[in-house]
This record gives sequence, C-alpha cells and structure tokens, in this order.
Amino acid sequence: MSLEAPFLRSVILMRDRIEDPDVYPFSLPAVQALDALELSAVTYFVGENGSGKSTILEALAVASGFNAEGGTINFNFATRRSESPLHRCIRLGRAPRRPSTGFFLRAESFFNLATEIERLDAEPSLGPPVIDSYGGRSLHEQSHGESFLALMKHRFGPNGLYILDEPEAALSPSRQLSLLIRVHELLEEGSQFVIATHAPIVLAYPGATIYQLDERGISPVEYDHTEHVQLTRDFLNDRGRFLKRLLGDNPSDTDL
Repeated sequence: MSLEAPFLRSVILMRDRIEDPDVYPFSLPAVQALDALELSAVTYFVGENGSGKSTILEALAVASGFNAEGGTINFNFATRRSESPLHRCIRLGRAPRRPSTGFFLRAESFFNLATEIERLDAEPSLGPPVIDSYGGRSLHEQSHGESFLALMKHRFGPNGLYILDEPEAALSPSRQLSLLIRVHELLEEGSQFVIATHAPIVLAYPGATIYQLDERGISPVEYDHTEHVQLTRDFLNDRGRFLKRLLGDNPSDTDL
C-alpha cells in the first residue's frame, strides 16, 4: 500500500505574514523550522509537552477548514477561543484530490464536542439526528475510550482527512491497537492521517513518517529512535533499575 499523501502533501511557514517572530507560537523552534515540511498518508508528530505538536496540528486543522475545538468542517462552536494565529501564517501544499470527509480530534476538547452534538440534536431539524453519525448513542453516556472508538468506527469513513491530537488519551493499550486497525482500514480506503502522540503503540504504523519536535526544531526520526519508544522499552526491560534510580532504595526487591 502506498503511503503517498492523498490530500495534504506539505506545510510551509509564510514568514512574511508573521507580525512578531519573537512571540508564541512563532518563537517555538518547531514552528520556526516549518519550511516545506513533507507529509505522507500517515504522519506523526512526537516530542515533549510544550514542543509545539498540538499547536502545529491545530494550525493544520484550522487551515484545512476544521473547527479549532474539533469536529468536522461543519462544526462551528467555540467554548473558549484559544487557537493560535499560526494557521494564518502557513500554506498547505494540496494534492489534486479533495477529501470526501474528515475530522479533527482534540482529546482535550472532546467533551465540548459531545455537548455540541447534544445541543444541535435538541434543536428542531428536518434531517436525522447528528448523533446517528456517531453510532446513535450519546457520547456522554459512554466512557471516554468508548466514545473515541464510536467516533472512529461510525464517523470516520473512506477518503477522509483525519487530524488526531493525542488520541491515546482515552485509550487503553488494547484499544490503541484497535485504533491502529481502524487507521489501516481507512488508509486502504484512500484516507490520510496526521497524528500527534506520546504513545509508542499509536506511533507504530509501518512506513509512516515520524517527525521529532524539540529545541532543535523538527527532524525526521525512525520509530526505534524516538525518545518515547526508547524510554518505554528501557523501562520495561529493567523496571527495577529505573525505579531504584527514580525512587531511591526504599522499594523492596519483592516490589520490583
């Protein structure tokens, strides 16, 4: 299966549109390094908190027409306007094809999205309830993880552009594997994913493009060389040594 980007092929920072390069988010090394960043069918952003992953993902989503708090291009709600101006200072390189559908998933504002769906369905409408596109059951009446999976199973469809900000936030390891399966199914149906994540399982799709965001900017990195994967693997391989180093000699050998 080809991992060529079907919709978004690149993102370029338009420096002439920046009013003050020394203020957030333009002061972030990762934002300063947005020079013709190439995207593939599956592109990951990894890095520590504050490195700019969510900021760049939000800019990509808003520039693509999505609501800043998440949802499809048809959502237009704002619990609190907090998006950065970065979306006005980037240019997206697009393929000739246009997505048939899409979704911007923000783990931190998914509750607000579920509330907006209930509000819309409470209003008179000639069409079917919005929640029918999400499995027919209120997202608030499911666990956080169940609602995420309902979204991916029922609302995500073929030929879609999906921008996911830390989707692992509500998912157990086994459900993260379910996410990978759904990603694979949708890729075979012509979709594209851009994902910010801390989770080695979510990050593991074969052949994907992975970008590391840090104080040096943005650089491509292999899966096994990402800090998240190396740290998790080292911890699991020698948990006792790690805990003794972190916590001192108080934990007993039987606890480790």
